[in-house]
Amino acid sequence: MSPLPTVRIGVVGAGFAARYHVECIRRVYGITPILAGVTSLRPESRDAFGRAHGIPVFPTLTSMLDHVDVVDICSPPYAHAEAILTAAKAHKGILCEKPLTGCFGPPNDDSFFGNRAPKIPMLHEVTETLRRIADTVREQGIFFGYGENFVYAPSVQKEREIIVKTRAQILRLMGEESHNGSASPVYGIWKYAGGGSLIGKGVHPLGACLYLKRQEGLAHSGRPIRPVSVTARTHELTRIPGYRDAGFIRTNYRDIEDYGFIHVTFEDGTVADILTGEVVLGGIYDYVEVFANNHRTRCAISPTTLALTYNPKGEQYREIYLIEKSSTQEGWTPAAPDENFTMGYQAEIQDFLLCAATGTTPQSDLDLALDTTATTYAAYVSAEQRGTEIEIPQIEGVSSR
Repeated sequence: MSPLPTVRIGVVGAGFAARYHVECIRRVYGITPILAGVTSLRPESRDAFGRAHGIPVFPTLTSMLDHVDVVDICSPPYAHAEAILTAAKAHKGILCEKPLTGCFGPPNDDSFFGNRAPKIPMLHEVTETLRRIADTVREQGIFFGYGENFVYAPSVQKEREIIVKTRAQILRLMGEESHNGSASPVYGIWKYAGGGSLIGKGVHPLGACLYLKRQEGLAHSGRPIRPVSVTARTHELTRIPGYRDAGFIRTNYRDIEDYGFIHVTFEDGTVADILTGEVVLGGIYDYVEVFANNHRTRCAISPTTLALTYNPKGEQYREIYLIEKSSTQEGWTPAAPDENFTMGYQAEIQDFLLCAATGTTPQSDLDLALDTTATTYAAYVSAEQRGTEIEIPQIEGVSSR
């Protein structure tokens, strides 16, 4: 019996995403994954993470490169592009969390307010960054996995099967990710996050909708159906003059939107509508709904109803995790038995590492990341122009999947 292929992974970042990536990497089968290193900007963070997970610690990405085959980028969005280009030029495979990249304003400029900055230059800057990433990855011929977990959610993968096997035509899609605000201390500051609800949350349902249209096109004609234009609006609802703060929703955002709506038109004339925001209580609200010419599917992502628990007294469940972003544990609550599975994280990492080892293309690849990011920044331009339809830059992809 031949030994399983080995993949050495180096993690960039030491936060929430890095933690669940490590959990999932250690459950991958069919290959032998080795967590060969971790690095992050702050020494105390990377040292603590390395100790907690038994992973060698490196001071920089560059110093870690000789020890890994794949770089797993879990750092804040503003650091993604530099890490991608550094890893690609060293001919390392890449996994990159969402969002792929963005516009973060002039370096070290604390006077920059993204919600006031003109959006057309942002779109141009992001488009050039995307082209540079695509060109470098293509020239190096390396593996690239885009960390869009919605693609790998069991419900979305079942819908992919339905679309492909029934040769369905998707006429419209709807999707949403919303909750009561991010816990990240730098979320809410454009120069770190690259925007607000659209780029922080909306890319999840947007990516899933773009993925399903890609799969439809590949099943019918061998080429993906891509987005061509977008109409959008954004709002800062927790900063309107009459907002009454009851203490349940995060409000301390510096310069981002806390609600957004995107209407996407595809090259075949069909559409998708994306909702996203920070003003939804009761936990994360994630779904994708497909309206096709031969069926309709609602893909529940979070919450799901695999388990429901009733707790008459919140104190009883103090040490029990039920579901992310729930503001109370009293009453009926959907309990997530394994969010790595239901949210698609485990299947995502499994697909990425197996594809990295075998030289194949993952379900969520760089092409999807390029279209998702370009669509989002075109949406920011539309929102600035109060809903004007904006063409989405068409960036040459890397694969034909």
